[in-house]
Amino acid sequence: MPTSKLTPRQRQHLKALAHEQKPVVQLGVKGLGEPIVAALREALRRHELIKVKLPKLDDAEERKALADEVVAASKAELVALLGRVLVLYAPRKDDLPDKPRIQLPR
Repeated sequence: MPTSKLTPRQRQHLKALAHEQKPVVQLGVKGLGEPIVAALREALRRHELIKVKLPKLDDAEERKALADEVVAASKAELVALLGRVLVLYAPRKDDLPDKPRIQLPR
C-alpha cells in the first residue's frame, strides 16, 4: 500500500466519521473502468470522505491490489480497508481550497 500523509490520529478521526456512512460507489466484477473512476472522483469532490464497496474476491492479496488501483485512480488517501469496504479521503479543492468541510485533528 502507498504511504499516507495522514497521521494515525487523523486516520482514526476519519474512520469514526465514516462509520455511519453507507458505500457511495460499488465496484463490480468488471473492475475499475472509466465511468467508475469518474464516479469516485465526483463523490470525493462532493463528500471528501466516502466508502467504496469492492467485489467479492477470494484472495486478500487481490483485494489489496484492487484497493491500491482504486486509491491511485481516485487520487485520494486510503483511510482504511475493512473487509470489502474501502474508506477514502480527499480534501475539497475546487470551490474553497482553503476551507475543506472536514477539519482534521493535528
